[in-house]
Amino acid sequence: MRIALSKSRAVRLAVLIALVLLAGLTPAASADTGAKIIERCTHGQSLGGFSQQDYRRALQELPTEVEEYSDCANLIRRAQLAAAGGGAGAGGAGGAGGAPLIPTPLSAAERSALNKVPKSGAAPLRVGGQLVHPGVVHADIASAFSSLPDPLLAVLAFLLACALALGGRAIGRSVRAHRSG
Repeated sequence: MRIALSKSRAVRLAVLIALVLLAGLTPAASADTGAKIIERCTHGQSLGGFSQQDYRRALQELPTEVEEYSDCANLIRRAQLAAAGGGAGAGGAGGAGGAPLIPTPLSAAERSALNKVPKSGAAPLRVGGQLVHPGVVHADIASAFSSLPDPLLAVLAFLLACALALGGRAIGRSVRAHRSG
């Protein structure tokens, strides 16, 4: 059974496929609490009032740039401890009167470990309870893909749909030419 599509129907079908793909890329209606916590931290707002699961999620979703160039990871952990009853800075990023918390200084053991880092060469070093391998970058492809902005993902999905539509059209022409020849 052969189905012939006019040009206008093929274009409508390609647009429909692109719209279906775009609908699948849109974020859920409920706000992502992990992203909300990260946003509050980067803007110096209070991090209180979230669940332990929300804090864990925020720490997992913390972008590398934010982790490297801000103290958000420590502030989120402090807010998590405060929510658990640990008492370490209940306000999170904002202390009394909205003033930001001052980061705690490094302990003598941490300072010692950091001083050894440049001299240690390529051997693994234990810093803060974790084994660090110099020069090793742990990359997760799924997190790299999910960190792309939504508009870019939408454009990529549209281009993929167009490529599939054009590929299907080319295959159809090839099959028709093969049958008639």
